[in-house]
Amino acid sequence: MKPFFYTILVVGLLSCAGKKVEKAEEATVNESNQLKLTEVQLKQAELEVALAVTKTLHETISVNGLVDVPPQSMISVSFPLGGYLKKTHLLPGMSVKKGEVIATMEDQSYVQLQQDYLVDKAKMEFLSADMQRQKELSENEATSKKSFQQAMSDYKVTQIMIKSLEEKLRVIGIDPNQLNVNNISRTVALRSPINGYVTKINVNIGKYLNPSDVLFELVNPDDIHAALTVFEKDLPLIQKGMSATVSLASNPAKKYAVEVLLVTKNIDDNRAGLVHCHFENPNHELLPGMFLSGSFDLSANPTSVVPEDAVVRFEGKEYVFVAKDNQQFEMLAVQTGTKQNGMVSLKPNSGIDFTKTKLVTKNSYRLLGMLKNKAE
Repeated sequence: MKPFFYTILVVGLLSCAGKKVEKAEEATVNESNQLKLTEVQLKQAELEVALAVTKTLHETISVNGLVDVPPQSMISVSFPLGGYLKKTHLLPGMSVKKGEVIATMEDQSYVQLQQDYLVDKAKMEFLSADMQRQKELSENEATSKKSFQQAMSDYKVTQIMIKSLEEKLRVIGIDPNQLNVNNISRTVALRSPINGYVTKINVNIGKYLNPSDVLFELVNPDDIHAALTVFEKDLPLIQKGMSATVSLASNPAKKYAVEVLLVTKNIDDNRAGLVHCHFENPNHELLPGMFLSGSFDLSANPTSVVPEDAVVRFEGKEYVFVAKDNQQFEMLAVQTGTKQNGMVSLKPNSGIDFTKTKLVTKNSYRLLGMLKNKAE
């Protein structure tokens, strides 16, 4: 029995010793963020220690995009009745004024339309008089009511035809009130619907055009705007009314001021959304389709700022080294914010005032190397 008892006692003592060793190892790991250097190591590390300063860093969001125009400012010009293009003076890039004649169309269908209108209009005088006459005869029972009803029906049908032909004439740019037998024409003037410039010409003189064919494409430059692509993570930071500066990819030195008009509410396959901005100065030479690059400066509050060299990255996290005294240092996890001109902001850390805490601001990675070698 005694040997068995001694065996249990030995196993118990070894188990307790193992637990003490584990606790000691855990304590060493917990203290691995602490590092004390010798005078020789300090001299070799060439560290610099300083307090964080309070400063405002403006966060910048870089964007890309292009010069765009809304759909209502891009006009495709067609001719409702079709016909032959007889004349045009337009060239791509040429400016046009609203109401300016940009082409002359020719076709016999225009003559037929004017003829039908004038003929029906001439009939109206007779039908109106005949209806009045039939009405009087019907009231005096000198004729049947059927004759009066037929006269009234003919009058109304012709009245409808005239109204329909008037609208068709207006569609092709002919004023029915000015039309008479002396000015019937086989040609019709096509006028510009907007102030703008020509972006595309799809026809040539003498070509027959169907009503669905696009003759010209026009753009109104007054509504030109910047369509900027912003990534998903930055999109919530952009608000209507914010200002930004953009420049052409081919001329980055020249800046254009823009203001946010609209932030889209959908994200595309590239995890980005569009921000539409208008140019604050409309007098520019920008054209639709030109590539842009720019940036938004976000408002910021004063924060604790240190040089970027003060912050080290290890295993996906960021740290700074706090100087406990001249030789002892502690690695402290932090969260950084905006970076600008070699400086980085430190987000508030509960219980620590970085403006009153000495931090290593140079050669922090040397301390990290020493600390991890010591831990190993």
